Amino acid sequence: MMSNDSLLDAPVKQNKINVLLVEDDEDDYMLTRALVSSRENANIRLDWVDSYERAIDMIMTGKHDVYLVDYRLGPHTGINLIQEATQMGCRAPMILLTGQDDLTVDQSALEMGAADYLVKGRIDAQLLGRSIRYALRQASVLSEVADKENKYRSLFERSIDAIFVIDHDLRFQDANSSVERLLGYTREQLCGMNPARLFADLNCLRELRFNVREHGQIKDFEAILLTREGRKRICQLSIWAVDDSRGQPEWFQGIVRDITEQKKAQQDLILAEKLSMTGKIARSIAHEVRNPLTNLSLALEQLKDELEVDNEYVTMFTDIIGRNVDRIGQLITEMLNSSKPREPERRRQDFNEVVRSTVMMVNDRIKLKRMRLETDYVAGDCQTLIDREQIKTAILNLLVNAVEAMEEGKGVLQVRTDCSADKVYVQITDNGGGISPTVRQRLFDPFFTGKSGGMGLGLTATQNIVGSHKGSIEVESEVGRGTTFRLSFPK
Repeated sequence: MMSNDSLLDAPVKQNKINVLLVEDDEDDYMLTRALVSSRENANIRLDWVDSYERAIDMIMTGKHDVYLVDYRLGPHTGINLIQEATQMGCRAPMILLTGQDDLTVDQSALEMGAADYLVKGRIDAQLLGRSIRYALRQASVLSEVADKENKYRSLFERSIDAIFVIDHDLRFQDANSSVERLLGYTREQLCGMNPARLFADLNCLRELRFNVREHGQIKDFEAILLTREGRKRICQLSIWAVDDSRGQPEWFQGIVRDITEQKKAQQDLILAEKLSMTGKIARSIAHEVRNPLTNLSLALEQLKDELEVDNEYVTMFTDIIGRNVDRIGQLITEMLNSSKPREPERRRQDFNEVVRSTVMMVNDRIKLKRMRLETDYVAGDCQTLIDREQIKTAILNLLVNAVEAMEEGKGVLQVRTDCSADKVYVQITDNGGGISPTVRQRLFDPFFTGKSGGMGLGLTATQNIVGSHKGSIEVESEVGRGTTFRLSFPK
């Protein structure tokens, strides 16, 4: 069996190796040609150029497999030639020929991309042939590696999935364009930032870091990430370790998926089912209650004709009964309206004007409570197809709740609109007492209210109106610091 060295030394007659010698000394060319003409180098074909400029022209043709480059080339050096050839995209191996041992020159040559270097006075036919064949084989391996790297880099860059690479501290080392689009940061910004800035809850980051370090991987870890614009996105993170040669985690690779819309769709479906059930119950109750209520109202009118109308006690009690009969009827009507809103009558409207006119409806109440109103209406085209009265009702419910949540004389109500290519937005922020996470989960449930005497149908009606317009509603709140409602509607 032949050794690796023997394989390198053995001539391969069927595969000619085209070599170009770049040498400005003809005597050195003659010596090199003699070495190439030996039996063991029979498969090597040698061409020669005597100047830097001619070498560049020959390299551009791409006809040669290997280049032998002399260090001294008039005003230039062989290192200059290797560097320029590399910049031109030449992938053929280049071997530097030096006149004497010089570690600095040798090191520079290898750093610039030289495949090998040889000292002229110490070259024999066997060494030259071996160096040429070794450089050619090494270049083939490197080319194959480069092709694979380009292939996987292309898969990484063009993947629809948001793929990233992180270290043991969960700091970014690399990220593809899908991650950039999701989070709004460039790759360079991500690699230079503290990952804590991306997490809405730092305890979530600590839990993620612990699981990754402890188990080497984690699948479908749910976290709320913050984009560069400050928007919260519900995401699933899957991370796994990539081990080194000793089996120890060297770095980590991961995928992040934005499931915000999926979560919203699930919540909308649950809410729709709730409202559907509420509507059925409401209609059933309305039918069962209105019939005896009508009888009660008719009986009261008949009773008034039979009783003493001048008796103040009789009048007081009949009035109480009458008012409560009317109140029950009104509550039944509100319950039916909230559970099954009418189909929106859409017309093209200026969204800013709709919001502005709705804010005017609570302006007097804000002034009476000595509160401050801050508005910011976006400039530009904010035309959208909506039911004006329904949208005003939805926004008014939020404005009234915001005013009632704030302390008299200290409240600040902020209303701002925004507009994108396909949506319009209104954001209502108060500095009231805020909403606890437990209450927030039931915020849109029918008949759930934190106000004494309230029916708990205002926010249910708002949610229904937003849903009928194919819009969305987001709530952010912190106890003691206030609440923000953000409504969006498609144009």
